[in-house]
Amino acid sequence: MQQARGGRSAGRLRLGVNIDHVATIRNARGGEHPDPVRAAEIVATVGGDGITAHLREDRRHIRDEDLRRIQAATDLPLNLEMAATDEMVEIALRHMPHAACIVPEKREERTTEGGLDAAGQHNHLQPVVSRLVDAGIRVSLFIAPDERQLEAALRLGAPVVEFHTGEYAHATGDQVAIELKKIADMAALAAKNGIEPHAGHGLTYENVQPIAAIPQLAELNIGHYLIGEAVFVGLENAVRRMREMMDAAR
Repeated sequence: MQQARGGRSAGRLRLGVNIDHVATIRNARGGEHPDPVRAAEIVATVGGDGITAHLREDRRHIRDEDLRRIQAATDLPLNLEMAATDEMVEIALRHMPHAACIVPEKREERTTEGGLDAAGQHNHLQPVVSRLVDAGIRVSLFIAPDERQLEAALRLGAPVVEFHTGEYAHATGDQVAIELKKIADMAALAAKNGIEPHAGHGLTYENVQPIAAIPQLAELNIGHYLIGEAVFVGLENAVRRMREMMDAAR
């Protein structure tokens, strides 16, 4: 892998909004309210650049039918988060989202708690990545900011990686700078090697700007925090403020 000497110039950083937890609230009571499609429409009006939705194997939030409805309701690109299973590949090929982000998935976890082991699961992931890429879907791998995992993504032919920012988000004291440097170094290395770097997980108003300032990053995907803030200030205001903070960091 080539060592980074430069990278993508600092430009407008895209904001993908994950609307999973609108569906989580809906599913807590059943029925159709609140509708994640309405959330997608709001995101489109206030500066969001894409919609992220994770169709989990247990369907705990986003449902199959939501994908079609989201795609019909807005022109924003859909980033489908998915496990590397035959079922999810078939669903992706049926709906043809703009992008498919392959994530690890454990039924007992509350959310995706870590990055994908792209290095250890190469043989399992290769046919999944190949089928999606051959269909024209932009594949992303959700990985830790780790050179071994980045090298695996390069071997797998993934055009995009999304760095898991959970360790950074949960760090305290001197560890914050250490975790931030890992993400910055891996973003530069990814860009140098022709992979577009994204980032996400645990990002808030309080911690997003150092991440947004990393010049090679092209996109941040943020969900749970924005939906939580929307309870108090409305989704429009929550997304707009995040957009403003990201822009200010560049």
